[in-house]
Amino acid sequence: MRDLVRIGAGSGFARDSAVGVSQMLAHDPPDYLIFEQLAEQVMVNFLQEWQRSPDLGYSTALVDVNLGPYLGAISAAGVKVITNGGGLRPHAAAAALQRLADQLGLRLKIAVVEGDNLNDRLGEFSRQGYCDMFTGEAWPENLVAAHAYMGAFPIAAALDMGADIVITGRVVDSALTLGPLIHEFGWNRSDYDKLAAGTVAGHILECGGQATGGTFTDYCDIPDTDNIGFPIAECRPDGTFVVTKPEGTGGLVSIGTVSEQLLYEVSDPAAYLVPDVVCDVTEVRMAQLGPDRVEVTGARGMPPSGFYKVCGMVEAGWRVTAMHPVIGIDAVAKARRMADGLLARANRLLEAAKLPPWSAVQRDIIGAGELFAAWSQGNMQPSEVVSRIVVIHDDIRGANVFRNEYLASLTNGSPGTIGTGTPPAIPVHRLFSFLLRRDSIAAVVTYGDAVKHLAPESAEQPTPAARPRARMAMLDVSGDDSVPLIALAWGRSGDKGNLYNIGIIARRFEYLPYIRSALSEEAVSNWLRHTFDDPSTGRVRRYDVPGINALNFVAKEALRGGGAVGLSLDANAKGMAQQLLQMPVAVPAALAAKWDGVRL
Repeated sequence: MRDLVRIGAGSGFARDSAVGVSQMLAHDPPDYLIFEQLAEQVMVNFLQEWQRSPDLGYSTALVDVNLGPYLGAISAAGVKVITNGGGLRPHAAAAALQRLADQLGLRLKIAVVEGDNLNDRLGEFSRQGYCDMFTGEAWPENLVAAHAYMGAFPIAAALDMGADIVITGRVVDSALTLGPLIHEFGWNRSDYDKLAAGTVAGHILECGGQATGGTFTDYCDIPDTDNIGFPIAECRPDGTFVVTKPEGTGGLVSIGTVSEQLLYEVSDPAAYLVPDVVCDVTEVRMAQLGPDRVEVTGARGMPPSGFYKVCGMVEAGWRVTAMHPVIGIDAVAKARRMADGLLARANRLLEAAKLPPWSAVQRDIIGAGELFAAWSQGNMQPSEVVSRIVVIHDDIRGANVFRNEYLASLTNGSPGTIGTGTPPAIPVHRLFSFLLRRDSIAAVVTYGDAVKHLAPESAEQPTPAARPRARMAMLDVSGDDSVPLIALAWGRSGDKGNLYNIGIIARRFEYLPYIRSALSEEAVSNWLRHTFDDPSTGRVRRYDVPGINALNFVAKEALRGGGAVGLSLDANAKGMAQQLLQMPVAVPAALAAKWDGVRL
């Protein structure tokens, strides 16, 4: 068994930058490279591509951009590869890479992990009456695909068989890292703390440059952002690890950058659910060992649930997004009037064609401040804005009514209107998520001519011992002056379906009492009231994360469906933290006096 395994992130999503692999191979190549290529929206994209062409349905970027061009160098360096870029058709992805390897004369052993694709069982699930795990919605008639989030042990099995490259379908993102660690260190299914630690390492790596300065609160202070180094995790058998990046690259690995990524897209930090373990990250601690080296310890694990999460894709109509730049005097007022006029005209045409109204519609004026927060509307009067209108219609004929009217605004709209081409009508698929017993799914590993059927995992999991939830013992504090939250904290936000989270990390421990006093559930709910689907009832939930001096806020029913069907410009909640970081926090005058408009 090795004393140290180094795993690098080659990509954080499909179509990520092509520079990650060359960085990793330049000096001290890692033992493994992971290529995270999926998201719920990407699975929808793959489905739509596959519906257009039977040759598609996997990440062509994996072959053309992120991995394929470096196959020779990866093989020469002895680096093994794990990727979920197989999407809906992992065998097709494997075949494309094998053809490329053959052309280069490389003897690479490629394995495929599948079992997540449940499309041939949709009738069975419909008859059994599965309901959406979040909303309770009954099984929809037009559900066309379903994939289970699988775990890391099948990946470890493929590596045990000798694979150089492992291509999977839908697995949880962190499994790409956890699988090699199970293989290398011999962790078993009951090593819950170690499985949790490996999951945390995978969670930090899975978004690539987001752990090394990308999307960081202090982005303008990050050195050499044009050459941000992708992250590397140096992992030990006890589960502890160090986050770093390749020598000579830009970006930053700090407690701030890694802490932001730790809480990214996490709901309850004491119960982060993945297929192999339930992770408690509330007492994870970080130490800055040196420049661009952060040690991560303290992850705790509990037995996983007896279920897999399954994401179904439901046909939900046709979407058209129209963008009209408008420049000049009174640009905001002109853009609003033009957008409202275009929608009114399209509505009359729908009625004339005896078509039903839009199933959803959204109008935004980008640049006017109306998207950012209710308390900022009307404060900005720029001379350059973009009118953005999104409509969804159940019938492509209805979508085309709007699509055909879009260009008319160039001649009968506002002065200063700029055309951007005719927008396409694209199919929309929404998510329908449900829970399926673990013992009803079995993973299959294909390695050359060998096919290994893994035994279904037991749905009967041991009951975890009760653990007290980590909480912060702090008195309410206040002050006679105030600063914006960004002066005291870092923050990052992200989506999961129709909810979002915002992780807020104190820049210094002594700031935490002021942050916690100001950011009550009621205060944050009011500050973000405009983001909820129903502003009258929306409320955030706050969680303590004392290990990294942080708070995590979760807002449910807040993205109008999120992903493909969310109509907001920020349907993936990337800007929610930016909104919260402007919230005023009461502090003593002496502390406020140090605020220079940038930070304390």
